[in-house]
Amino acid sequence: MKKHYFFTVFLCFVSFFVGAQTYDVCVYGGTSAGVIAAYTAKMAGKTVLLIEPRQHLGGLSAGGLGQTDIGNKYAITGISRDFYRRIGQHYGKFEQWTFEPHVAENLFKQYVKRAGFAVWYNYELAEVQKKNGVIQKIKIKKATAPLAVKEVSAKMFIDCTYEGDLMAKAGVSYTVGREANSQYNETWNGVQLHDKHQFPDGIDPYKIQGDPSSGLLWGISPSALAPTGSGDKFLQAYNFRLCLTKNPANRIAIKRPARYDSTKYELLLRQIAVERPTQINWGVMHIADMPNQKTDINNKGAFSTDMIGENYDYAEADYATRRQIIKKHEDYTKGFLYFVGHDPRMPLHLREQMLKWGYPKDEYPDNGHFSHQIYVREARRMVGAYVMTQRNCEGQEKVTDGVGMAAYTMDSHNCQRILVPNPATGKMMVKNEGDVQVGGFPPYPISYRSLIPKRGECANLLVPVCLSATHIAYGSIRMEPVFMALAQSAAAAAVLAIDAQKTVQDIDVAKLQKMLITNPLMDKSQPEILLDNDVTPANVTPTGNWQATKAGGKYAATQLIDESKGIEAKTVLFAPDITKSGAYEIYVFNPNAGGGGGNPDQVAGQQTGKASKTLVRVRASDQWHERSMNTQQQINDWISLGTFELTKGNSNFVEISNKNADGLVVADAVLFVPKFLN
Repeated sequence: MKKHYFFTVFLCFVSFFVGAQTYDVCVYGGTSAGVIAAYTAKMAGKTVLLIEPRQHLGGLSAGGLGQTDIGNKYAITGISRDFYRRIGQHYGKFEQWTFEPHVAENLFKQYVKRAGFAVWYNYELAEVQKKNGVIQKIKIKKATAPLAVKEVSAKMFIDCTYEGDLMAKAGVSYTVGREANSQYNETWNGVQLHDKHQFPDGIDPYKIQGDPSSGLLWGISPSALAPTGSGDKFLQAYNFRLCLTKNPANRIAIKRPARYDSTKYELLLRQIAVERPTQINWGVMHIADMPNQKTDINNKGAFSTDMIGENYDYAEADYATRRQIIKKHEDYTKGFLYFVGHDPRMPLHLREQMLKWGYPKDEYPDNGHFSHQIYVREARRMVGAYVMTQRNCEGQEKVTDGVGMAAYTMDSHNCQRILVPNPATGKMMVKNEGDVQVGGFPPYPISYRSLIPKRGECANLLVPVCLSATHIAYGSIRMEPVFMALAQSAAAAAVLAIDAQKTVQDIDVAKLQKMLITNPLMDKSQPEILLDNDVTPANVTPTGNWQATKAGGKYAATQLIDESKGIEAKTVLFAPDITKSGAYEIYVFNPNAGGGGGNPDQVAGQQTGKASKTLVRVRASDQWHERSMNTQQQINDWISLGTFELTKGNSNFVEISNKNADGLVVADAVLFVPKFLN
């Protein structure tokens, strides 16, 4: 009875609003998640509209965030992983997690073209009309022509904005800021004053050092430090992920920007006077290398590219106010880069290093070669049918309705810059507050219920980006590849809801989970087969005394290692269940044995201690084939063993051995990628 009522209500409003353009699925927000959600729904046979408030697709992934932080490759599945595989193809690799902005945006456009769905650019959400818990239609207007209003109706809506605008206008419960630890029984939420991205003790906060009557330097709040773990409405700082280049042929010099104010950067001078950095990289900012002599620059240290405290109004602001806030961040960032390279008070060696960098001619040509996407680390967060918390991240509470995974550190950037007394002198000094970096846990599932509103609030809306999570749990989940994976799940759920004539709260989640496993690319292609000692233990058989370690850049939870150099014969046998005979390319994952890190591409070159020759045997078509892997190279990457004809059944094997090893041998994950059409 419930499903018929829901769709009777829907059909009534579609008939009434004859002027509205109607689709099966409407996705609002052309972020990376938005493109993947629209692609998923269209590949499932639905009519789809993607609405982007500005003029670019891909959000942060196309806006400079080229160093992909994920924590663990195992967490990324489906079309999200396909994105990084296609990035890899562009650069001549199997998969790659670092890339140039224009490469990402072009790839998102290819997803649009491949599926063939409509995209409307430069339309901002003006109104949501809802009746009996169902979104009936939305009104959107051109950012540059407010009178150009369109109406859109759909059976299902998906909010893929970083801000949660559709969710909010639909009347769905949400929150902004940090919860108190006591609200969800957490320990890392709320106010947190720690030592990362922090000023050294003793940095004077006043315009004239030692003179409180001179006033505070720019960027410092006079607010008192609240008790640890207490909640507030503050947001972690935003910045731009900066794509610069040092290639003279592609470089545009960083010039003095309009509205430049050097007094905004006085704290940087006081910080480096104490810390005395020798390099701008890690000393003033974090410069991550991207292909073709480009960068993804992020905040590093107490005073860097994060504009702390200037985003508090952003989450709930109207579009015009947001544009002003974004412009303030852009002015600050351009001024920061110019200051580091040109202010005579900066140490000469740092100025000289900065002057080697400039804006790339071949990036963002319609935006002055500067990123079009501010890094909205956090804005609104839905309070939905289930709230993800620190307990989920740390494995203390595990959901059974998982439709995606996360694995990154619980990460919050600083939220405020304040005064605290120096314990040594009693005088006031400046400190940042809010930075948290707590990890060490394996991938964990994200509940489907965290993507949907509470029952009764909205029956045809899914929210995979501003999902239901506490501030500190969101800090782990809020990674671009995770958003893409959750967007695929949300779109697949929308498809199931339409087909079954049910609300998003009433779909068959087990059916959704099965769809994501059996049709991960939504094109009915033959799924690849992953074997891993944690994920598929029944298919992985160690012989001898291998050590399972949680350290390093393992796939999933652990990796198996052996340091005996073959003194005691040891093997690990991987036995896939092949459902269809054919050619498969086989890959062995080569983890970083001693370290981790969020980005799989950040370790390159030889790694001392690992075997330069690891014996691997493959049994295919009743024959054994030997291969030798150099595991000192392609760290945190897949090493191809070649393509083999595998027969249906369980008579095919991959065996990793420590025979004649000259160093550490690792056995972790093996991947079988079909090279044939289904």
